[in-house]
Amino acid sequence: MAKIAINIATGSLQQAEMIVGIDLGTTNSLVAIIHPESKQPTALQEHNTSSLVPSIVHFDELGNAIVGEEAKQYLETDPQNTIFSAKRLMGKNYKDISANADFFTYKVIDDDTDSLVKVQVGNRFYSPIELSSFILKELKQRAEHILKTPVSKAVITVPAYFNDAQRQATRDAGKLAGLDVLRIVNEPTAASLAYGLGLRKDEEKTIAVYDLGGGTFDISILHIYNGIFEVLSTNGNTYLGGDDIDRAIVEYWIKQLGIPLKKLQADKELSQGFRLRAEEAKKHLSSENSFSVLWKHHVLEITKEIFESLIQPLVDQTITSCKNALADARLTINDIDTIVMVGGSTRVPAVKEAVSKFFGKPVNDSVNPDEVVALGAAVQADILAGNNKDFLLLDITPLSLGIETMGGLMDTLIPRNAKIPIKAGRQYTTHKDGQSDMRISVFQGERDLVKDNRKLAEFSLKGIPGMPAGLPKVEVSFLINADGILVVKAKELRSGVEQEIEVRPQYGLTDDEVEKMLLDSITHAKDDMQVRALVEARTEGEQILAVTEKFVAKNTSLLTKDELVATAGAMQVLQLALTMDDKNLIHTKIEEINEVTRPFAERAMDVAISGALKGKAINS
Repeated sequence: MAKIAINIATGSLQQAEMIVGIDLGTTNSLVAIIHPESKQPTALQEHNTSSLVPSIVHFDELGNAIVGEEAKQYLETDPQNTIFSAKRLMGKNYKDISANADFFTYKVIDDDTDSLVKVQVGNRFYSPIELSSFILKELKQRAEHILKTPVSKAVITVPAYFNDAQRQATRDAGKLAGLDVLRIVNEPTAASLAYGLGLRKDEEKTIAVYDLGGGTFDISILHIYNGIFEVLSTNGNTYLGGDDIDRAIVEYWIKQLGIPLKKLQADKELSQGFRLRAEEAKKHLSSENSFSVLWKHHVLEITKEIFESLIQPLVDQTITSCKNALADARLTINDIDTIVMVGGSTRVPAVKEAVSKFFGKPVNDSVNPDEVVALGAAVQADILAGNNKDFLLLDITPLSLGIETMGGLMDTLIPRNAKIPIKAGRQYTTHKDGQSDMRISVFQGERDLVKDNRKLAEFSLKGIPGMPAGLPKVEVSFLINADGILVVKAKELRSGVEQEIEVRPQYGLTDDEVEKMLLDSITHAKDDMQVRALVEARTEGEQILAVTEKFVAKNTSLLTKDELVATAGAMQVLQLALTMDDKNLIHTKIEEINEVTRPFAERAMDVAISGALKGKAINS
């Protein structure tokens, strides 16, 4: 006998399994569904509350995570333990964010140039994946509370310019939150789906989706015809958004008040206070001509005219991206029928005016710009659930993908703006007699040399039969699935030796690690995980000691006596920490070594660069 689920709160019939759409945003996140009765995309919200959940995580004294509106109150009172804009750290290493590290009022750890950044809260270290999972878990629980039914499947959106590592990190965060992530969808594509619901089947349109959120900017050109959404091109910046508009106001104020930037960087409470006042000013100036507030004995004021001049360079960057996207799509502004505005930052009048002026027509912001991405994700979820067969999604890959060949050259297998899902392959051979394995390094980017592109992964194809150089034929094939995630396969054609490798970006978590963390969170059997973390911390500590020792030996002449003594002391303390069963202590001591060595490491780099500029070689 079939069971029928009924929502006790509303008395309405429930679907057996609800797939939700989630917009995991830099500033705010939210969940949407296709309403079972109206069949329209609907953002979930409690009575008389906003559909938006601030993407903020606060950790209390016991290490418990508080998420959303409740966490927001701690931004000023406890900034070191309150994490905001974690999305800007997804899939990033410290080199990626170092220029903007002072923006964060919490501690972002620089412990290795190539590993995922960590955030330190007290004596604990969190990856952006874990931080995002707390937000997703809150959204999941919120959806379950409103719908009165378990929610385990979701479609999650990401900026179109998110690379493979960032997409995988988002998927991992979903797994940690207990969600089966059915699809990762580009935010502009989701937005076009939300707007696309009103289009007639026989209507043909070319749409520009201008998406300026809290931390990222995307412009996508889409062609919509007969229910098919085809992305023609995409462009943008993963590090440009409302956060940067706020930053421009803060920099203006501290310059006016004569407050040194270093003081702001050192005083996290002061920094956060300025940032929140700037956010308030930005919103106020959307409808008023001036803003003024007395805060901590400072009069903070700014006119709309000055504000618009401050953000003009940021707006200009977005218009340049619009030009590039049109060029890539081989279109002109006259070919664009509609300009769809997405993201809270598009509420700034200067942004709307600039976009309207560039495209030569009024912009369309009829759907709530804060909700439109989640609403589109809900439409995609409905398509995956088999409930809506009127739409077909053809997405693209935003950056070229290829492998490293002799001389450090990039050999592109899949060009940027290729429609996905897509498969491409090419044959390679060995360059040494009897070579039994081949190292394959996967890169993403548009430059000719791999050193200028981004490394996604590296693996070795082993077991190639011994043959003279040039004789083996190894076919390397790339498959980008519907999520935009890359799978690489390799096969030696003469012998039939075949190996299939799913490329995991170096910044993500492996399936085993995710499953292990999930299992530990369910059973509370943390011993294995603690042992693993300790071993990893010790390995990391030993590597830091070896690198530091080698560096000091090579650059002794550049160090003062005090620096030599301080470095030796920090190394000795780390060496002692490695003998103890405390991974957090080891991480702390690694951080202390980094702090001690950073000034003279930078000095050594300056000397090497100046030597190179004079025509001298830099020693390897």
